[in-house]
Amino acid sequence: MTNKAKIHYLYHDGFAVETENYFLIFDYYVDTPKGDERNIENGVISKEDLEGRKKVLVFSSHSHHDHFNPLILEWEKYNKNIKYILSSDIFLENYNKNHLIAYENRKLNVDGANIKVFGSTDIGVSYYVEVDGIAIFHAGDLNWWHWENDPMEEQADMELNFKSIINKLHNSVDNVDISFFPVDYRLDKFFYLGGNYFINKIKPNLFVPMHYWENTYIVKDFIEKMEEINEVVPCEIALVEERGQVIKFSKSV
Repeated sequence: MTNKAKIHYLYHDGFAVETENYFLIFDYYVDTPKGDERNIENGVISKEDLEGRKKVLVFSSHSHHDHFNPLILEWEKYNKNIKYILSSDIFLENYNKNHLIAYENRKLNVDGANIKVFGSTDIGVSYYVEVDGIAIFHAGDLNWWHWENDPMEEQADMELNFKSIINKLHNSVDNVDISFFPVDYRLDKFFYLGGNYFINKIKPNLFVPMHYWENTYIVKDFIEKMEEINEVVPCEIALVEERGQVIKFSKSV
């Protein structure tokens, strides 16, 4: 038996993941297609994506504009059974039964999907999701944010906080199949620190870099860095190059 997932890169931290019974959307941000047509191949979610038979779960890790676009709440008119899992720092004027609030350490079962909420080194949360035998981790803004000009005390606190959350994830779950994790070019020569620690501690089957806006060149740089500093890179790293790109995942069970 093989469990399969089809991953669509939307933009920045935004991804859609299709499994046998689920359609998951993470940190949807840009709603302008890269081409003329409005479809997932051009990096946006369309009405047709939401009206299918699969269970639709929409995750937002925090309220920053590049992780939460309020227009996602309008998708409910296309699918009355859609569920939103929203970080507690996201404020809505009107809540309904389809809106679920996420905060660190919360565990949820949403339409059969098992969700564990972990912390972040920025505002908001990160998500661990199990659907159709596939374990997915979306880090949101969880990263080792080592800024060269920060005071040493802040750099040390950041490292400690980051490693604490990753170690907690390691001790709380059996495995991670697909991981979405920041590889941010703005960190300059330290851009790889968080991803490298995550890969070697968690050992996901597939590591998908994110959080680079238009600067997809950093993905190739990250892959080359991992090959340089690790004798053996313990996972596959997806080479993300453009919006709408499809990444296929499968595992035998």
